[in-house]
Amino acid sequence: MKKKKEQVQQKQKTEAETSESDRPRQTPDTLLKEKDELFEKLQRVSADYANFQKRVPRQIADTIAYEKELIIKRFLPVLDNFEHTLANTVSAENLDAFLQGVRIIYDQMLDVLKSFGVEQIEAAGHNFDPAMHEAMMQRTEPDREADIVLEEFQKGYKLNGRMIRPSKVVVNKLPSETPAEETTPQTPEHTTPEPEAADEFETTDME
Repeated sequence: MKKKKEQVQQKQKTEAETSESDRPRQTPDTLLKEKDELFEKLQRVSADYANFQKRVPRQIADTIAYEKELIIKRFLPVLDNFEHTLANTVSAENLDAFLQGVRIIYDQMLDVLKSFGVEQIEAAGHNFDPAMHEAMMQRTEPDREADIVLEEFQKGYKLNGRMIRPSKVVVNKLPSETPAEETTPQTPEHTTPEPEAADEFETTDME
């Protein structure tokens, strides 16, 4: 029994030595090499992040400058048409031609704004919407529906569906439709006759 126990212990010792020999030994040189590799990786990551911080603001500035240039280029033909219209006002024989030129320029400006996602807010003839309209005053037109926008003082605009300036409008407000005579005549009808009937009844009893 003792011999068998010694054989088991010897076997376990042999297995432990074998596993120990299979395990790679970490020498000081190996550890230093790993440290240097990790330090180099950290330096590369730090350098990449520093370049990223410098690159992003520059890219944002370039994008903004490009968008500004694009907007200006889109409006230059509108400005050219304005100059031509103003130059021809002296020789224009009729006012209709001048007004037509101004209308063309106005429509051209709206087209440019639409190309950048800008659109006008519909107001006149529509129901008052506090999210899109700003009521400057109220007016009463009995032949129109209540809370209808009657007039625009200033156009409102949306950018990509988001309101950037509300429309300044006049809103239709109708007077109250409840007639006043329904409430006033009821008081004398129910209060005054009752005491008179009571007086007559008391007089009859006394006689």
